[in-house]
Parts: sequence; structure tokens; C-alpha cells
Amino acid sequence: MKKALIIGAGIAGIATAIRLAVKGFEVAVFEANAYPGGKLAEVVQNGFRFDTGPSLFTMPQYVDELFKLAGEKPDASFTYQKLDLVCKYFYPDGTELNASTNLENFADEIATKTKDQPESIKKYLKNSRRIYQITNHVFLEKSLHRLKTYLSWQTLKSVLRFPQIDAFRSMHRANNAFFTDPKMVQYADRFATYNGSNPYKAPATLNVIPHLEQHFGAYFPDGGIYQITLSLVALAERLGVKFHYQSPVEQVVIEKSKVKGVWIKRSGERMQNKERDGEFITADVVISNMDVYFTYKKLLADHPKLLPKRILKQERSSSALIFYWGIKKQFPQLDLHNIFFSADYQAEFEHIWQKKDITDDPTIYLNISSKYKPDDAPNGCENWFTMINVPSNQDQDWDKLIASARQNIIQKLSKALGEDIAKLITCESILDPRSIESKTSSYQGSLYGTSSNSQFAAFLRHSNKSSKVKNLYFCGGSVHPGGGIPLALLSAKIVSDWISIK
Repeated sequence: MKKALIIGAGIAGIATAIRLAVKGFEVAVFEANAYPGGKLAEVVQNGFRFDTGPSLFTMPQYVDELFKLAGEKPDASFTYQKLDLVCKYFYPDGTELNASTNLENFADEIATKTKDQPESIKKYLKNSRRIYQITNHVFLEKSLHRLKTYLSWQTLKSVLRFPQIDAFRSMHRANNAFFTDPKMVQYADRFATYNGSNPYKAPATLNVIPHLEQHFGAYFPDGGIYQITLSLVALAERLGVKFHYQSPVEQVVIEKSKVKGVWIKRSGERMQNKERDGEFITADVVISNMDVYFTYKKLLADHPKLLPKRILKQERSSSALIFYWGIKKQFPQLDLHNIFFSADYQAEFEHIWQKKDITDDPTIYLNISSKYKPDDAPNGCENWFTMINVPSNQDQDWDKLIASARQNIIQKLSKALGEDIAKLITCESILDPRSIESKTSSYQGSLYGTSSNSQFAAFLRHSNKSSKVKNLYFCGGSVHPGGGIPLALLSAKIVSDWISIK
């Protein structure tokens, strides 16, 4: 039986393991941490449970598909509920906008609370659907680095419709054309942050994102977002996949431009080897779920000529600063997903991308999973996942930035909610770009690998297959098609389509 070895138990690594096990491979996954999931993990503190990373769940069919491939019924192991309210938006002037999954209700809400009419959001979402229909099957579900992709009628049809994906103007410029009210422009610009980009530079092609949220819907997994990780790991194990935790890969071994295996550093183990401590594991196929930058710089350090020069030059996506707060009160005016907008959105992005620091008035994303999973917080309390977008780590004084941002966030939320939030915080954990990098091997703590701040960013993402080393593959948010749960799962699909058991 052929052996496939996967580096990293992030969501893409787990999904790749499942797909290859179904194909008949003997699969082993080696993870540096003591737990699976990568960014999609959890933390428990003082009776509060927090999902640590991704908190918005869309496109559940990509998770269901993995169970179906394994011959199982998805709802026997993994269940979820569709949200009636996608998100609550809070504006500085006191306006509150409820983004219902029911388009007519959302359109009425917009007409009542903004200067835009129902037709504005309908036209905007129709455009989003058109971009999705053009790009999905070609640019998201297939490799852009494989000749086979371009030799199909489906691809040709998408290429002929390329002008319709709006690649040559920025999201902000496009959104200004769709809406008249600055509040709605800000609502639409926010979707650039879903892949760590800047709406004032990113192409309007990214306006595909709201279709995923509004048309397909947003969901909450029973048990919380981390249940995605746990359910898929359990599925993989039922298929015979072996997970090895606290087992960081030190090197990918290559001979004559072909993968031979990897060196593993075993926790607490010392092997009798003159060159290194660890263990050599042979493999027919190696798939790296580690950030592609660190894959080359660390695991392939003995082969510097393999490093594509563009990896060093490409702009990284933004990162995040997250405060996990246990709050000793419940706020009925809040929902699962809440956004508190900045008064000057353009200035906020200038701080992130040009000044490489944090504005005094950041847009705050507040996720409260205890709204749907009450045991995530003690009685009468809520678990606040409080996040702002920040630049990637480039040796800023993060301790100073974090202290200032914490004060500004508390002040902003206290004003919006009419309550001194500082007095309600009973426990706190913090995740910043430095710890994101150290815990998840994401270069500079960037959440989505490279940014999408240019028209050709999608085509410049690293391929899912090495062009120089046979049987070396890549999955996860730092390679094609991008970051976030749905795209990470699609990267696993693309990789498995490349690999044959023969």
C-alpha cells in the first residue's frame, strides 16, 4: 500500500488525509501541536469555551462531501443549523442593521435604515452570484497550474466571461457604484477582510464573497466551530488515518528531485544518529499543510534553489488581534456575529497596510458562540471572541499596540452598549500576530497567506503541486485557492485530484 504523509493537522491537512485514505493510501499526519485543527482550534478558561480562529461557517456542503466520500451519512456525525440572522452591524451614529438570510427582509431593513433602496442590495447580490458562477468551478475547485483545467469547455466559457468578474476596478470603487449610502458601501467593503485584503486595492472580483454568505447561508455547527475539526479527525481515524501529535516535521527529504520521506522530531525522544535527533519516515507522497513560506524556508532549507522568488516578494495578508473575554453579563441586543464599524474605514486600512499599525478606532468583530451553545459560558455570562484586523508581524512593538488597542476596543464597545465593559471581564486570553505565527506556522502571522490586493493575486498563489519535486504537494490557506474554511477544504480536493494510487 502506498504511503502518504501529511505535514500539519490543519483543516486542509485533515481533509486531504480523508480523501487519500478513501483512495486507498496509508495515511499518517504529523502535527507539531498537541491538538489538531491549526487555526481552527479551541481554548477553555474559567468555565468559558472559545473557538480560537475561524468563526463564520459557510458552504457546509464541503464538509458533508467528506463524509459522503467515506460512505457515511454526514448528519450521523456532524450537524449544524442555518442562521436566520447572518450578522448585526453597528454604526458609529447608532444605526443598527440586521443582515437577515431572507433577502426580502434584509432589503426592507436597508430601505428603512439607510438611503439605499431594496433594488440596490438585489443588484449587488445578483452581481455577486454572476461572479461566483463564472469563477467557482474553474478558479476555486480546480488547479490553475494544470493544463487539464484549461482544456475544458467549462473553462473556456469562464474565460470568455472574464470581463464580467470585475477584475480591473477595486472593491470600493465597485461598491460605490452599487450603493449611495456610505453605510452600505462600508458593509460591502468589509468582505475584503474575509481573505485578509484591502477593499481600496483588492479587485472587485472579491465581491463574490457575499454570495457565499447570503445565498448559501451562514451556519453554526452543533458543538461549536471546533466540532468541524473533531468530527473530521474522527472520520479520518475511522478510515485508518494515523495522527501523530507533538511530532514536528524537521525536514522533507528529497533524492534526485523526488520525495523520499521526512525527518520527524519526536517529543522527548532521542535517536542515535550522528546528524540529528529524530526519526526518518519514508513516504511515497508528501503533502505540506504548513504555510508554504515555512515549507520552503524550514523543511526544504537544504534546497534553496527550490524556493520560488515570488514567495519572498508577495504581500502577506492581514493578521488579527483577538481578545477572548469571559463576560459576567448577557447582552440580548447582541447576536452570534456582530460588527462595530469604524467611523473612518479608509483610515483604518491605511493604518493596516501603509502604516503597519492599528488605528485608534478599529472595526470590531464580536463573536458570541454562547448565543447558540449556552454551555460555552457560565450561567448569566457570555464568551466574547473580540477581534480586530491588524497588519502582519513585521517587528512592530506589539505589546504597546495591544495595550492601546485593548483600551480603544473597550471604550468603543462600552459607548455602543452603554456599559463599562472593563468591569465585566472576568478572564482574558490574547492571540496576536506573533502567537498566530508560533502556534500555526503562518508566516508573519498572516491569516490567509498572501493578500489579494492585486488583479492577478489569485493566479500568483502557489500551486498545490511542486513543479520541481515529484510527489510533493501543498494544501491550506497559503496556497491555491486561498484561506478560510471553504477554500482550505477545496485545496484538499484539488490535491487529491492530482494524486493517483497507481
